[in-house]
Amino acid sequence: MNTELLVVGSVAFDTIHTPTGKADDALGGSATYFSIAASHFVTPSLVAVVGTDFGPEHMNVLEKHTTDMKGLEIAEGETFRWGGRYLPDMAGRETLFTHLNVFESFVPKVPEEYCSPKTLFLANIDPVLQTQVLDHVKQTEFVACDTMNFWIEGPRREAILGLLPRLSCLIINDEESMLLTGLTNPIEAGPAIQKMGPNTVIIKKGPHGLILFHEDDIFALPAVPLSNVVDPTGAGDTFAGGFMGYITAKGSFDGETLRAATIVGTLMASFCVQGFGIERLVAMTPAELKEQYSRFLTCTTQPEIDLA
Repeated sequence: MNTELLVVGSVAFDTIHTPTGKADDALGGSATYFSIAASHFVTPSLVAVVGTDFGPEHMNVLEKHTTDMKGLEIAEGETFRWGGRYLPDMAGRETLFTHLNVFESFVPKVPEEYCSPKTLFLANIDPVLQTQVLDHVKQTEFVACDTMNFWIEGPRREAILGLLPRLSCLIINDEESMLLTGLTNPIEAGPAIQKMGPNTVIIKKGPHGLILFHEDDIFALPAVPLSNVVDPTGAGDTFAGGFMGYITAKGSFDGETLRAATIVGTLMASFCVQGFGIERLVAMTPAELKEQYSRFLTCTTQPEIDLA
């Protein structure tokens, strides 16, 4: 049995401080947020690692939102843990601690059943490992990837540059696009990254939305206006999960579908930030998603203007 959507990334416990409160050992990690968001459209398969401290209550969450547990390695030791404190404006954050634990020696092991996915998302891990996963899978129609400034600025930059021509889509934020290209204007950075390989580039701008570059097309999308942001952790991975889940379900990767998918990802992320960790994301209903879309459509619908 082949999987439709495969994600390779992290599963973690997060300790989060925001101006609205605190959460200790909240279930998180890129693959967790991604899988929960994507599961509203398809049933993703997950490849990640956890420690022996990963309890049944956490396992049940992953089982509910993924195909099975074949791709989840349980290694001797503790699960990856991260702690952070957000600034009052929620735009910046301070890392309090990072304990990689079993994630430090993680080498993705893709089960045979997962080796021919329709779509693949390489979450933010070492680009050398991302490349190894790509070497292992086959017949994948659409490959998207996330990365971060740590890899772009460090000794893995060459690995990222070697990975880019093999991607269908790169999803990064505006700071990372600047580091990758040396260009401060995202409207210039997007096409510059496309020339490095991926036909599609999404540059996220946090609370200011995103810009989608696909072939010669540019699509700018604002974020959902919210007054009750609780915790921004995982919003980017949630966006990617909604985006990839939608295009996988549609089975299409044309410009119109990609535009729609960015809207879906943005809507999913708007639920993620309204609770600590995954709490609001797992509680979201299809009816709530449709209602959020209706409100967003009202906010973004443009009147016809007579410029004669």
